[in-house]
Amino acid sequence: MSKGVPKAISKMAKSPALEITLRIGKDGISEPFLSELVDQLKRRDLVKLKANKSISSNRKNRQQMFSEISERVGSTIVFQRGNVAVFWRTSLQ
Repeated sequence: MSKGVPKAISKMAKSPALEITLRIGKDGISEPFLSELVDQLKRRDLVKLKANKSISSNRKNRQQMFSEISERVGSTIVFQRGNVAVFWRTSLQ
């Protein structure tokens, strides 16, 4: 989705083997959720998250929600499909 993402990272993000490690539940984008995402981004290259359908009812809302998350944690959205998104943060970010 973003320019400047290495092809290898993009390929890994699209792989079905990459497991969902974080979910956005009924509490939405809370501080504990953001803290956990930051911790996971420190430990691994990519973090795949899924939003409950009840909080992401339409496409535009999902895109805005994922963009807000990306901005708040200083990461890049590498891939998004439906209510699933993959975030990446380089060691320099």
